[in-house]
Amino acid sequence: TGTWLISGIVPAMIYYGIQIIDPSIFLFASCIVCAIVASAIGSSWTTVATIGVALITIGKAIGIPTEISAGAIISGSYFGDKISPLSDTTNLASAMAEVDLIKHIKYMFFTTVPSIIISLILFLILGFKFSGNINSNEINQIIATIEENFHIGPELFITPLIMIFLIFKKVPAFPTLFFGTILGGITTILFQEKVIFSISESNALTTLTYYKVILQAMFGEINIGGDLL
Repeated sequence: TGTWLISGIVPAMIYYGIQIIDPSIFLFASCIVCAIVASAIGSSWTTVATIGVALITIGKAIGIPTEISAGAIISGSYFGDKISPLSDTTNLASAMAEVDLIKHIKYMFFTTVPSIIISLILFLILGFKFSGNINSNEINQIIATIEENFHIGPELFITPLIMIFLIFKKVPAFPTLFFGTILGGITTILFQEKVIFSISESNALTTLTYYKVILQAMFGEINIGGDLL
């Protein structure tokens, strides 16, 4: 979560999402996106803490109550977590029941798929209530804050795409999550010099500076862009 934040991956999701997502389909789209991400990384909590943070910010800007946005985010994240071969709880359940993992996931579809379909229908209906609630000033402020603090570009989505590729290749959970974290750190080094300067408060960037900032992002607290992130 920390490396995806300082690398600009989460800010890029906010930056592009806030400009292209229509309020009427925001809840529906948020649920689907979180389901895809959670199934790719095998963790509902990590999904909520990365793309979920981005979607909450987008939701606020387009006039959707945080509580409803959170409901869509959590619904999608939990669904994706349950059907992911990388999920620790899904692996634990199949191991304790001595059932093949993929077979266990297939049988969960009988309850999880109807549940998520009902949820998506409800979120789609709710979404039409918020059409036209866009706050242009708040959107412009968020975009300006992101541009001021981060380098933003489509190349920042390489890491999430690699994570999705790894899930389709059925790579085990630990190496996949570890690889995603390391890629976030590498992306920070390649593209976010301004962020490194900001967090480290150093006049010169050294190998030690990069190392300290990335470790701080992994295990400590960081604040970039004031109340935004």
